[in-house]
Amino acid sequence: MTIHEQIKEHLKEALRAKDEVRLRTVRGLLSAFTNELVAKKMKPSEILPDADALSVIKRSVKQRKDSMEQFEKGGRPELVEVEKAELAVLEKYLPQTMSRGEIRPVAEAKMKELGVTDKSKAGQLIGAIKKELGERADGGDIKAVVDELFS
Repeated sequence: MTIHEQIKEHLKEALRAKDEVRLRTVRGLLSAFTNELVAKKMKPSEILPDADALSVIKRSVKQRKDSMEQFEKGGRPELVEVEKAELAVLEKYLPQTMSRGEIRPVAEAKMKELGVTDKSKAGQLIGAIKKELGERADGGDIKAVVDELFS
């Protein structure tokens, strides 16, 4: 069963359970999937491949995090809570990513392999680590680990 099909089933479950947060989040996600299908010149009734579905989910997660940041700056804690609840639902659909502690040894090895000694080559190092780890690690965590290595 693809991610898209799973989420369609979760919509039915959320309706039955009257879970407002999950229902709102899953509906938004299905709408984003439909938009992605149309953008890719596919029929809205088709099923989105898992790779595309994951990129849509990641985009939604990023939007929630950005919104939370903006609402915190704007002094709207009630809206931050709404975004946090939706973010928790969305993160259940993402594959487990590596922790910073797991990324660090890979980053240190890649640093030695590339001969990077100063911060001016940090971008190259981050790119090489992202290429090696792919979807298993979050880009923000990789950047944080690299920044720690140079401090």
